[in-house]
Amino acid sequence: MLTQEMIDSIKKVEATRQERLTMDLPKMSAEEKSEVLKKYHPDFREDGFEVLKVGPNKGEKVPKQLCHLLQGQSRISGKNLDLSKIDYDVDVLVIGGGGAGASAAIEAQAAGANTMIVTKLRLGDANTMMAEGGIQAADKENDSPAQHYLDALGGGHFFNVPELLEKLVMDAPGAIKWLNELGVMFDKDADGTMVTTHGGGTSRKRMHACKDYSGAEIMRVLRDEVWNREIPVVDYTAAIELIKDADGKVAGAVLENMETGELLIAKAKTVIIATGGAGRLHYQGFPTSNHYGATADGLVLAYRAGASLLYADTIQYHPTGVAFPRQIYGALVTEKVRSLGAQLVNVDGVAFMNPLETRDVTASCIIRECSTNGKGIPTSKTRFGVWLDTPMIELLNGEGTIEKRIPAMLRMYLEYGIDMRKEPILVYPTLHYQNGGIKITPDGMSDLENLFVAGEAVGGIHGKNRLMGNSLLDVIVFGRNAGQHAAAKAKETSVTGELSLGHIYDYEAEMKKAGVEIDCVSPKLLPTYTHGSKRNIENN
Repeated sequence: MLTQEMIDSIKKVEATRQERLTMDLPKMSAEEKSEVLKKYHPDFREDGFEVLKVGPNKGEKVPKQLCHLLQGQSRISGKNLDLSKIDYDVDVLVIGGGGAGASAAIEAQAAGANTMIVTKLRLGDANTMMAEGGIQAADKENDSPAQHYLDALGGGHFFNVPELLEKLVMDAPGAIKWLNELGVMFDKDADGTMVTTHGGGTSRKRMHACKDYSGAEIMRVLRDEVWNREIPVVDYTAAIELIKDADGKVAGAVLENMETGELLIAKAKTVIIATGGAGRLHYQGFPTSNHYGATADGLVLAYRAGASLLYADTIQYHPTGVAFPRQIYGALVTEKVRSLGAQLVNVDGVAFMNPLETRDVTASCIIRECSTNGKGIPTSKTRFGVWLDTPMIELLNGEGTIEKRIPAMLRMYLEYGIDMRKEPILVYPTLHYQNGGIKITPDGMSDLENLFVAGEAVGGIHGKNRLMGNSLLDVIVFGRNAGQHAAAKAKETSVTGELSLGHIYDYEAEMKKAGVEIDCVSPKLLPTYTHGSKRNIENN
């Protein structure tokens, strides 16, 4: 139920709406963006980070929770494993059952490799399934991959790895074509032309979507393709350590059955990590839009085995997470709502910024309004939000636009008695995307031979901030890429000598020498929601 303070604020929003409909909100200058980021973005809060004492990125800072996991105790520590007892023997082992893992498995099998997916939940239980807004691709006459490149480069603050970004934008039109031919039901005009819209930081309308459940539709098709191809999927089974051969090449993984705790050995010529993000670690106490299994497992496995990370200190906080009602606190409010015309408005009914700035800038401005400026709307004793003025969408685009273009969002709010066609909604930044991850080359391989990476577990594609629609794109582009190259590498690879976990014991020795004593076991696998952790999230 709305508080009286919320109701009074809504009246101010309604009073200024007509004037704001014709208002041209200016974009911020580079200097203004830099200032607001440094003052308000969580990446610049030193108390949220710790410095790694061991491993390839020793001396670099990463979020505290991730630091503890990277330097935590292995789940196999003290256990006597017989690596000669092989439970699975394949060419390509894909760890992760989301969009990147499914795309990789499809392509690896298509290339003739004996391929298997292992996932700690079910096939499709991933952030891909929860993505709403769309997928970028420069495939129209007034656009080009070069323009897409420039938009993403600027959005990433020029930290994008050039070769990775080039591959992302150049392969984007082909990715859309591949998905369309597999059966993804993109929004199209009557003549079959795909409908495209703007996103924050884009200079062209290149956002392809399936209403506001784009990720679910893409995952539906990829999951069906995996099943139709009869690619084996071992679900409710987590990879807990990587295995190497006598030459130090990655050659499989130790698996743990999530239901029984049984440990299994998977041998493989090549391995693909597609484990997704870290939102369920709740960095700095933020809520999250992520699925239940997003606990940075892939980063832990790769790092302990000797793979370098890139930009692990940069996180994306989606500017518009649900701030009210409490039951869906932190859930994603797609950027598509703003691309359709909704404005961000403070307690006094003032539109305080252009709604299509990049995500990090937008999130920082919202935090500024709710803290220093004191212009947020209280949603509880300790939390605040700002208005996203959704009724503007229908005034700008015609009645019925919300139900047609963002039906899932409409239904979500109607469940709680809020009609976003008639009243604004309250939003606040939510932990959304892991900008940093495992360092790869354009063929998808990490520092470690035969270890490939795809999807959100990769670092460097998006620089230090990702634009809307480029995550679903990288899931497809780099998922397919990893599958193709892992299959090709498997054809010329043989596992040498006995399987080994010696790198795990070497890492433990390194931690002991550095005086690292962290009382946690990693990878985490699933989040822990004790009373204390809930309180920390809610009090942010």
